Amino acid sequence: MNQSEFETDEIKEKLIYYVLSVLRTESDPSDDRLKQIISEVIGIDKNTSQMSLEDKRTLAQVVFNSLRRLDVIEPLMEDPSVTEIMVNGPYKVFYERGGKLYKSDIRFKDAQSLKTVISCFFANRNRPLNEANPISDLRLPDGSRANCVLPPVAPDGPIVTIRKFTGISHDIVTLIRQGFISEEAARFLCECVKNKKTIFLCGGTGSGKTTFLNVLSSFIPSTERVVTIEDSAELNLKGIDNLVRMEARLPGPDGSGEVNIGMMIRAALRMRPDRIIVGEVRGSESADMMHALNTGHRGSLSTAHANSCIEMLERLTGMIMAGSSLPYDAIMTQLSMGIDIMVHITRDRNGRRFVDEICSVLPSKGKDFNLKNLFRNQGGVNCERVCDIEELKTTCSYQG
Repeated sequence: MNQSEFETDEIKEKLIYYVLSVLRTESDPSDDRLKQIISEVIGIDKNTSQMSLEDKRTLAQVVFNSLRRLDVIEPLMEDPSVTEIMVNGPYKVFYERGGKLYKSDIRFKDAQSLKTVISCFFANRNRPLNEANPISDLRLPDGSRANCVLPPVAPDGPIVTIRKFTGISHDIVTLIRQGFISEEAARFLCECVKNKKTIFLCGGTGSGKTTFLNVLSSFIPSTERVVTIEDSAELNLKGIDNLVRMEARLPGPDGSGEVNIGMMIRAALRMRPDRIIVGEVRGSESADMMHALNTGHRGSLSTAHANSCIEMLERLTGMIMAGSSLPYDAIMTQLSMGIDIMVHITRDRNGRRFVDEICSVLPSKGKDFNLKNLFRNQGGVNCERVCDIEELKTTCSYQG
């Protein structure tokens, strides 16, 4: 850090101290009021008297970002080409652009400064983040998701990961043009949605599961009643008037008040839904999801993390066993009856996202799941059909 940067940081810290002193007399001021207070403090501070008007505006924004935003990484938040931000302690900031990771020159002053910024940021949105609760998730007003881990769980300093909501609304035509899915596979899945086939999307983190779930949901008939269930509300379903959205809630400081996905699935069954869409299943709530699929709620959609379609079914079996007393054979049978189509999405080393395989789930054979490959990416640009066209027609009344 050079002398100029040191002096700027020193001025910023003094101004933050003065602003906080003023705020003691006001409870929960708005962003506009906070900006007004910052401007007033800068206007009377002797350290800023020789600054130009432009420098004062820049300093005011820096102070505001430190108190209400994400301090030095706020420019990355405002850059529409940046899709993900990763802060690994105060001195290592990375970001994703165009599917590739880059290291930024941005640095926080030290671990304590980073911890203060993040703690204030979460506190402003009523999310507990402290030594008693060192791990927390947050959904931002624009739809972005933030996750933070504090020391001592993170020994090298606070870790912050932000997956930004780009605001780009994809449609199936755009995904076809981008090489995410072939035209024939897209037509097939759209027919599956219209014909109320239950579809399970799986893949790695950031592969595009939620994006594709949003796109597929656009083919749900507008006359149906749809209930969406998510940890953090990300789905953006269009054209459905009878839509019910539910979002999980963490427990309060006293450990009470939690509303998890399993509880919401059970509540959804009493809401007379035509379809239930679960943003992501990751634990014992899979048992509730399986129950919903086998009690007349066909055409549901969901996502989860897995490396392939068959691995997803094996993972679901394990998660259901953790949340129910059913034996392995019974779980296999119910999953085979409840899920019609499995879709695996992947992201290659160059950051390109695409559908890797599409399988139909057939009745299980003994101790093994029985999957039929319908489409598979075989090293080409798009997933190609690997079955007879008649099998597609049998699966979902596909017209071709």
